[in-house]
Amino acid sequence: MWTSEVKELEKLYESFKGQLPELEKELGRLIKADDENMILLYSRRCLEVIISDLCKCELNRDRGTEPLKGIIDRLNKEKKVPSHIITSMHGLNDLSTYGTHPKDFDPEQVKPVLVNLDIIIKWYLKYKDFKIAGKPEPDESKPEDKQSTVSTLEKSIIVLPFENMSPDPDQEYFSDGLTEEIITDLSHIHDLLVISRSSAMTFKGTKKKIVEIAKEVNVRFVLEGSVRKAGDNLRITAQLIDAITDVHLWAEKFTGTLEDVFAIQEKVSHSITEALKLKLFPDERKQLISKGTKSLKAFELCLRSRHYRNMYTQKGINQAIELLEQALIEDPDYALAYAEIATCYWGLGTLGHIPPGEAYPRIKETVMDALKIDNNLAEAHLLLGFYCWDYEWNWTAAEKEFVQAVRLKPGDSWVHVVYSWFLGQQRRHQEAVAEMHKALELDPLSISTATCIGEELMFARESDLAIEQCKSVISKDATYWVTHAILGVAYMQKGLSHEAVEALEKAVLLADRDIFPLSLWGYSLGVIGKTKEAQEILDELLKIRKTKYLSPFWIATVHMGLGEYERALDWLQTGYEERAAYMYCIHLYVQFDPLHNDPRFINLCHNINLVI
Repeated sequence: MWTSEVKELEKLYESFKGQLPELEKELGRLIKADDENMILLYSRRCLEVIISDLCKCELNRDRGTEPLKGIIDRLNKEKKVPSHIITSMHGLNDLSTYGTHPKDFDPEQVKPVLVNLDIIIKWYLKYKDFKIAGKPEPDESKPEDKQSTVSTLEKSIIVLPFENMSPDPDQEYFSDGLTEEIITDLSHIHDLLVISRSSAMTFKGTKKKIVEIAKEVNVRFVLEGSVRKAGDNLRITAQLIDAITDVHLWAEKFTGTLEDVFAIQEKVSHSITEALKLKLFPDERKQLISKGTKSLKAFELCLRSRHYRNMYTQKGINQAIELLEQALIEDPDYALAYAEIATCYWGLGTLGHIPPGEAYPRIKETVMDALKIDNNLAEAHLLLGFYCWDYEWNWTAAEKEFVQAVRLKPGDSWVHVVYSWFLGQQRRHQEAVAEMHKALELDPLSISTATCIGEELMFARESDLAIEQCKSVISKDATYWVTHAILGVAYMQKGLSHEAVEALEKAVLLADRDIFPLSLWGYSLGVIGKTKEAQEILDELLKIRKTKYLSPFWIATVHMGLGEYERALDWLQTGYEERAAYMYCIHLYVQFDPLHNDPRFINLCHNINLVI
């Protein structure tokens, strides 16, 4: 049940073996344990070893018999340990007590313990300031040492955006698409940490040195290259660099026609696996070979569609759908094209461009078409999970699909983000935060993912930690409106209404009056007694709903701020009938707290399969 989590810990164990004897002893026992209680017990002992060391190093005293919780709180108060690590420490400490005092518990609780332990140990090894690989630096006088076998923990890579050297600048989509395809190929491999597309793309056109980039995203290896496409002629160069030793492990130039692009892509991915001596499971090897289509035309159309889809406008997404439908004319068995169409409809529905009743049936239809062709397509399982979660409110079916997507594509940060959202909605908050940290490890420069950690803490009602996380994100990038919106909600949870109004107003300005922050701002204005301003926002939302789809969830939100609970319930009932966006989390948002004892609200939650 926890095979993958134990394997991750085993990799860590091998990386510091012989250097941290106490931690090595307890983690070694955990890896060999086959009983739930023993796994929990040794997880706790690993935490005790780490906390005892931190107590001595950071608080300048021995731990003695002081409970772990008190020391963790002290480390947090004195800011000796990052807040997200504190969250994992508390999570592990709370759940691992079942191992020290065996009693009835859900075996599913073992997984978040192991995930939290993995996060804590990774941080602790960096804190101890020694090479994570646990190996001495290679002797510069012995060149052969530079290409020695790479330790498991060091198997991490960023694929930099391939430079477009084509005479036609409009071919940019092709070079970006090839970059994304290679990232996708590598993200299927359990034995490799691959930095996500969004973080990789931040280095497009950068003049930074390879070693700087690798350090910024915490990886050892960097793949860079260029693409020149002129007519049907194609030239691709690629080189794999060890950022620690500055050795070029592999470099090659490919010249051919567009028909050779699949073979070139496969060659690049295989060369990386060989250079890094990666272990490939049979299904992973199959994924590297399979490109989903043999039609170059269909492949190109799919690449172009992503460019338009990523505009996130209704016009752009509709253009993407048209291109994908053309791709299916070229190759009716192109499973990924069906899944991409489903993604487009999910975007149209989620962004409010079309009603859920129009978007979600199309999502299911196209996803099922994709799975009939390729049942191992992670993207399709992810979208089917969205359908079961967002529209059917079938939590069991949704989780089954999300877990399958994670299994098929463990190196995809977006898959972990979505699964984390689901876990948070299910009030499995410790698992949710841990899963979001996995996503951030794969996408370390993502302001969005860092904000999502704050959001999960907010849903867990860890308001102080949520505020701290959001402020940390804002200190790095103050332009992302979602962070200000989540900060505002966390302030509302704390009863800091005026601070909430200020944060939400900032979000509204940055988002150009997007519905999400606008309705929450209206709610907060109502709470502090600014009834006129709140009513004006409510009128604005009602006017918008007359011309385009708008989820009743947001109208209900402003009514709650105005104290109009019955009207809020009427709109929530409409949202239920429309299966509107965000209805599956009405039990989590602070604005609906006053309704938790209302029979209408209780009945509504029951109909949505929610437990208050």
